[in-house]
Amino acid sequence: MTEGTELVGEFEGSGYRTPPQLVHRFDGQVVQLPPLLYEAVKALKTRQDAGGDTPDGLRPLSRTAEDLSRSTGRRFTADHVAFLLDQKLAPLGITTYSDGSPPDVPRADPFLGLRFRAVVLPERATWVLSGLFAWLFRPVVLVVALTALAISEIWTFATRSPGLALAQVMTDPTSVLLVALLTLASSAFHEVGHAAACRYGGVRPGHMGCGVYVVWPAFYTDVTNSYRLGRGGRIRTDLGGVYFNGLFVIALVVLYARTGSPVLLVSVLATNLEMMQQLLPTLRFDGYYIIADLVGIPDLFKYIGPILKRAVLRRPPDRRLDALKRWPQLVITAWVLTVLPVLAIQLGVVVVRMPELATTAWYTVVSLVAGAAAGGTPVLAVASAAVQILFLLLPLAGAVLVLWQLLSLAGRLLLRRRRRGRGDRDDRDGRDDRDDQDDQDDREAATSLEPGSRMPVPLVLGGLAVSTVLALGGVAPARGPRPTASLRGRSHLKGDECGGQETNVRMGVGPA
Repeated sequence: MTEGTELVGEFEGSGYRTPPQLVHRFDGQVVQLPPLLYEAVKALKTRQDAGGDTPDGLRPLSRTAEDLSRSTGRRFTADHVAFLLDQKLAPLGITTYSDGSPPDVPRADPFLGLRFRAVVLPERATWVLSGLFAWLFRPVVLVVALTALAISEIWTFATRSPGLALAQVMTDPTSVLLVALLTLASSAFHEVGHAAACRYGGVRPGHMGCGVYVVWPAFYTDVTNSYRLGRGGRIRTDLGGVYFNGLFVIALVVLYARTGSPVLLVSVLATNLEMMQQLLPTLRFDGYYIIADLVGIPDLFKYIGPILKRAVLRRPPDRRLDALKRWPQLVITAWVLTVLPVLAIQLGVVVVRMPELATTAWYTVVSLVAGAAAGGTPVLAVASAAVQILFLLLPLAGAVLVLWQLLSLAGRLLLRRRRRGRGDRDDRDGRDDRDDQDDQDDREAATSLEPGSRMPVPLVLGGLAVSTVLALGGVAPARGPRPTASLRGRSHLKGDECGGQETNVRMGVGPA
């Protein structure tokens, strides 16, 4: 085994018919293995702990084969173990190759995952910080806090006017900057909530930092170790960020009751919008992970294609769907068929309204620049205008980027299929039995051009990306910082009985 790799055990609360086994890799990623491969890794670790390799290089494999045969009831030889090492385990970064050479460790690259990450707080600092707040998840404290949150929300929105407060705040550059800072503080506290929930469950949270999601700066917390928890512990980790947003709202309402500052009231409104956005089940927000952890399926996105092929194209169930229990299949199907139509409409709205949105943004930027130049406090006015312009243009930049990626993807697919078709025609020209070969090529071309196998997935995921632009952005003259987003992405490598699935670092993320 590679140094630092740890055996975790069965994935609790799994939605698979045969629960996978988890291995925590030395670089912080979690890998799902079928039972046979997991037993092979256990046998390898046993022999490694017993004394390592011998000079001939064969005896350890033979001994591992004997241990694996005893634990599984099947006969394995040293050649079988070498095959598992070279073809299955080493490519996943779990072991070295049979000749002792180190593997090229793969890194998961989830769709719309966080990019350009930088660590701000190391793991030790996160452990200390999360320990200061883990007690807030005790049942009695939790009930009291949720009751206080309900009272605060009812009092605020039933007796006060956040809209009037917003109009007052937008006329004062200082107030705009204070709202931006408070919203950033709420986003950072959201990440502390994920880490504290992870520690309360008895596992160690990782580092905290910042990165870029599409085009937006974002905070994140590494909570990969929450995979060690059962279903309840994982969902508690998912909800920990929103729960801490609620605690932040309580503090803001208490301060507002004492001071009456409209800045605090607008910050309450912004934090509530942040909480609502977090519970959306579309992209890798907290709501998405609540569904994923409820059904025990780490990555819902990889089932979009199989669900569409079965539900829309009426094809036989994909092998990946057969591996799931019945009720997770139903939940994932409902998620796909509910979310996709809405996102398709949003994608159309963005495309149709793009010129109008760009024009509105331009005039708003000109207005903000002119107002900042004419203001009585130049430094604060310019800073306030810069913040508003930044969060005005980022959604448009994100929409343009996503649309460009979709067009580029469609172009690459068309070019690839044209080249494949040209190659098939060249092959047919060189064959003697032309008629039989033409029939075969027609069948192969029909298979390669089937839209269910490739096209729906990028188009659907493009719709999801654009929905993020709408949910996080919008076009408005004054926009606060991005709401925090839970993007604990986990993608998988397909595998058969001896295959493995790689799960990347799970993160809770919020804008920086």
